[in-house]
Amino acid sequence: MLKSDLIVNLQKKYKSLSTNDTERIIELFFNKITSSLSNNNNVEIRFFGSFKNKINKAKYVRNPKTNEKIYKEETKKIHFKIGKILHKRLNSTN
Repeated sequence: MLKSDLIVNLQKKYKSLSTNDTERIIELFFNKITSSLSNNNNVEIRFFGSFKNKINKAKYVRNPKTNEKIYKEETKKIHFKIGKILHKRLNSTN
């Protein structure tokens, strides 16, 4: 699903919202998630899943082409863990 699809679906469900209002709501939602993760906070959306910050430690890696050792600095990544209800819905046999 694209962000534009999400906006259209929300407008169909809530007809009183304008296109601009719907876009602002979606932007605020994603901006809040992004800022929380940037501030090293975890984000949990009940029944959907949770986003957590993970840190890849600094280490030496090998360039497979030249076999040269390169120092890779510490990096952050986001880990998503699916919620139980979403997992059940995705894996149900209907």
